Amino acid sequence: MFTLKPLSHEGVAAALEKAERYRLLNEPWEAESICHDILAVEPENQRALVVLLLAITDQFGRGVPEKIGQAHELLPRLREEYDRVYYGGLIAERQAKAILRRGVPGSASQAYEWFRTAMEHFERAEAIRPPGNDDALLRWNACARTIMQRRLGPHQEERTVAMLE
Repeated sequence: MFTLKPLSHEGVAAALEKAERYRLLNEPWEAESICHDILAVEPENQRALVVLLLAITDQFGRGVPEKIGQAHELLPRLREEYDRVYYGGLIAERQAKAILRRGVPGSASQAYEWFRTAMEHFERAEAIRPPGNDDALLRWNACARTIMQRRLGPHQEERTVAMLE
């Protein structure tokens, strides 16, 4: 149908800045498109992979269910183990938040499970973090606060008691 026009290598830095700006403007689909253009000419560009992952997770809960799979597919492309673990936690955290926004019956316990998964990732990331990088601690604390403030917990089976006649 259309042949996409490739970016020049010289234009990558400016394109990355634009992608980050579009994320801040709450237009993650624009940022996602730009990152795909960057990765077409520099497939291993780590900054573009991270911005793409973040742009995809910005879209969680917006009626595009395949986005969570797309985000997970990016993790193996990240070179550093810390980044793979940390961003794996971020994917889970953002999925939890998207579930909470939906607010359907059972969403609180589903969100709790996703938050706990995120916290497990952040604990693993904490153990291997670079010196001075406390991002995993900040995310773990944010998840813990959300669980406590919203009083989230695991799924509880409902018990029914038969009434005696």
